Amino acid sequence: MNIEEFRDYCLSFKGTEDCLPFDENTLVFKVMGKMFAATGLAEFRSVNLKCDPERALELRASHDAIQPGYHMNKKHWNTVLMDGTLSDDFIKELVKHSYDLVVSKMTKKMKAELEALA
Repeated sequence: MNIEEFRDYCLSFKGTEDCLPFDENTLVFKVMGKMFAATGLAEFRSVNLKCDPERALELRASHDAIQPGYHMNKKHWNTVLMDGTLSDDFIKELVKHSYDLVVSKMTKKMKAELEALA
């Protein structure tokens, strides 16, 4: 998976936008203003994804390419290395989990606004 495929996949989710809130090299994906993914633009070496804490530990134990979130809360975020050892489908599953986790924590009002989007 390359950066363009990753970006297209992230933006395929309802209510998602991309932005550069930290610097010109850190691409962030948000749903309704809440971050669910971040990656480098200059070098697409890794992706930070939100993850259920118990699942995060399991994933780190079973995959060398999944590590505690770099520059993130290590309990809730994983850094997924884009080194070719994980399949694109598995990476997509992790992105979807991150998106769904963020949506699940939204208020009822925010969820209703998201649902109302085309």
